[in-house]
Parts: sequence; C-alpha cells; structure tokens
Amino acid sequence: PCWRVEQFVVAQECTRCSGFEMKTIPACGPTGFIEKINCASSHRDEYKSCRSAALEAQRFWRFVGSALGVAAAAAALVVLRQRVLDRRALEKVRKQIESI
Repeated sequence: PCWRVEQFVVAQECTRCSGFEMKTIPACGPTGFIEKINCASSHRDEYKSCRSAALEAQRFWRFVGSALGVAAAAAALVVLRQRVLDRRALEKVRKQIESI
C-alpha cells in the first residue's frame, strides 16, 4: 500500500463498511471501518482500515457500565452474606444464653 511508504491525505473520513464493501474491499476486514486516502507522490486512491472513535467510546462506556453492574451485584451479595452470618452469630449467642 502506498500509504505505508509515502505521505497521504485523507479523502474520506473513517466510515463503517457496507455489506458489499466488506466482501469487495480487503481493508474492511480487520475493523469493519475504512477511510479513503490519496497518496501524495503516486496520486493513487486507496482504502485503509481505521477505528471509529464513536464506536470505541461506545465500547468503553459499555465496559464501564458492565463493570459497575458486576461491582454492584458483588456488593449486594456481600451485604446479604454478612446479614446471614450476623443472624447465625446472634442465634448462636441466644442459644448459649438460654442454656445457662
């Protein structure tokens, strides 16, 4: 590809590949997004695989949300388990006092 060895200008910003482009343009394969570039010296138009900032941000916030959800569930389980253990300890103390 000319963009690896010479300067280039981005002719079309990073966009999602259509179904047809996925089948016909090999650059769509790695990320599902491509940008059209124009190489300065050879004046060739080529496609380059790219990452969408909007998609990356969406994936990041989805990960953060799922991590917070897991943390909240774990905290709830800890609280419930602590209550069960506290009840058992109180029951044990009550039985010991009654046996005296």
